[in-house]
Amino acid sequence: MSAPVIEITAEQVNAILKGISIPPQPQIMVDLQMEQFDPNCSIDHIAKLISQDVGLSGCILKTVNSPFFGLSNKITSIKQAVNLLGIKTVINLVNAQSIKGALSDEQIVALGKFWDSAIDIAQVSTHIAKQIGFDAPDEAYSLGLFHNCGIPLLMMRFANYAEVMERSYTSSDKSVTDVENEFLATNHSVVGYYVAKSWKLPIHLCEAIHQHHQVNKILSEEKADNRKKTLLAILKMAETICKNYKTLGNQDTDYEWQRISDNILVYVGLSQYDFETLCQHIYDMGLGGQ
Repeated sequence: MSAPVIEITAEQVNAILKGISIPPQPQIMVDLQMEQFDPNCSIDHIAKLISQDVGLSGCILKTVNSPFFGLSNKITSIKQAVNLLGIKTVINLVNAQSIKGALSDEQIVALGKFWDSAIDIAQVSTHIAKQIGFDAPDEAYSLGLFHNCGIPLLMMRFANYAEVMERSYTSSDKSVTDVENEFLATNHSVVGYYVAKSWKLPIHLCEAIHQHHQVNKILSEEKADNRKKTLLAILKMAETICKNYKTLGNQDTDYEWQRISDNILVYVGLSQYDFETLCQHIYDMGLGGQ
């Protein structure tokens, strides 16, 4: 039996959206606006569009996981969340985000790489999860989409953040977040953790966002959540397959993968040959950073 759709008023939408907000992609907003005026408006198509945007996905999950709904389990699937909210509430949320997320042309250009990398890594994470038999590919998608959600906020806060981010990928011995801490006294993983908490994401996803540049440390901790370890392993494989070090860091060498690859492949039970075969399969599907 499907869950009943609960409509939310404009006042409740504004209350839910109060606080941290990541601006949505302009083209996604255009596509969503066109969809809502289509007489054959499809909630499945709306869910698909929303799942391609970090800010909108976070907004939808924050809403459906808010105390207003009183759900016993946290929802991480965008499609499930959109179906539960219903078209009217989703459109209210999208319209509210379009007002809050007005961007200048300069900001749109600056955030372009972030948006592109987020959807690529999310898609590849889902595929890897299925290939290694992980039972929650939706969670892998969510982590892939949200893991760098602190980046646009820091980019809007610090004029030099793009330069700091590129520099953070040049170090062969320091983590990306260690370099950010040196220059900014904060980093995108910490900011992303608080964004994820504000969106009411499950705690293990919030922690994975916080720790996604500390993978060797987490994998070595016996008491660490195995589900979180697997999600982090999937994420880091997806990042290197999508060449995140080149997209965001503007580098030709993936220093982070060099430091963590052995531990990750051992943890998920893949040989180097298995991983290379997986990479080629993903590239053959037209995914990843070929």
